[in-house]
Amino acid sequence: MKNGLFTKVVLLLAIVAVLAPFSAGQELRGSKTQMPAYYDSKIFTIGFWELPSMGEAMTLLHNGQINFIYQSDQAVEAGFNFISVIDAVPGDGMNPLWNEVQIVFKVGVTPHQFFSDDEILAAVGSEIILIPTTEIYICGVVGKKPKL
Repeated sequence: MKNGLFTKVVLLLAIVAVLAPFSAGQELRGSKTQMPAYYDSKIFTIGFWELPSMGEAMTLLHNGQINFIYQSDQAVEAGFNFISVIDAVPGDGMNPLWNEVQIVFKVGVTPHQFFSDDEILAAVGSEIILIPTTEIYICGVVGKKPKL
């Protein structure tokens, strides 16, 4: 019985997440919702939508299989074009739900680009601090970024 209720709640949250941007007058699809992201030193294009705050809280409470998207607002604010890093792609354990984790560079460390979650995890403590957020995104890997 609990499993059926949980499935209904997750389905409802997914519907709300998809319709919420539309009701606010935003596009549901297109380049405005896409950005580059690194996965194992390869750059991919991802499409993403943030869940409404209530959906984020419920998802964090009830879903144990969430991927991580690493971002660094600190690096961007310092003028560095930090490209997000994801920890999975289709065929490698990807779930369409992503929890944002902020990368904070330690004092004296110049912000720089990481290319994989393994590099990020290896730098924890010596170069960076990871700060989990409560932001949850529905995120699909659209494909590899075309060469310019």
